[in-house]
Amino acid sequence: MKIAVLGAHGQIAMLLHSILISNGHEVAGLIRNPEHAEEVEKAGAQSVICDVESQEDIAEAVGRVDAVVFAAGAGPGSGAGRKWTVDRDGALKLIEAARKNDISRYVMISAMKVEEPRGNEVFQVYQKAKSEADKALRESGLDWTIIRPGRLTDNLPTGRVALGPDLEPGEIPRADVAAVVAEVLEMPETAGYQWDLTSGDTLVEAAIRQALS
Repeated sequence: MKIAVLGAHGQIAMLLHSILISNGHEVAGLIRNPEHAEEVEKAGAQSVICDVESQEDIAEAVGRVDAVVFAAGAGPGSGAGRKWTVDRDGALKLIEAARKNDISRYVMISAMKVEEPRGNEVFQVYQKAKSEADKALRESGLDWTIIRPGRLTDNLPTGRVALGPDLEPGEIPRADVAAVVAEVLEMPETAGYQWDLTSGDTLVEAAIRQALS
């Protein structure tokens, strides 16, 4: 497959590229900042400049691919405004690009418990932005899968996860999130599912198959 990853310089995305390449796929890495192109290409992806905040239509940047992954985020330290323009509106623009380019497969990296407000005002805006993006994808008619990881860490991957529609809050290494996203892309039968994701005791592929059963 050829897969377009929006937010290709993000921490999960940078771990995802090498997995996808090793699985025999091509990766188009959509990035806002041209200075990140070299790092993205070293990770195995073809860099494509796409400023999802300023570009109204990103279909040309996305191109003719077999699947798209939304891995973008305004990131910690950003204000409430960018939660809307990146975390929500970026995801919506990718939905429209997928429709325009006849791409049915869309995998979203979201976050756990975004419908349960907590934290400060900016974090609650982030939750609402993520919730609205997820809802729009569920209603899009695309072959969507939404992965909602718990608190992200930079710990070494364990390759063992817990996956399900409503898990207790927990944490998970970013590398294990990347592994789950890569595996989901190999399994078209995961379309139509939204799962929470934390560290657990089950190998990635087995955890996904259990969640499907």
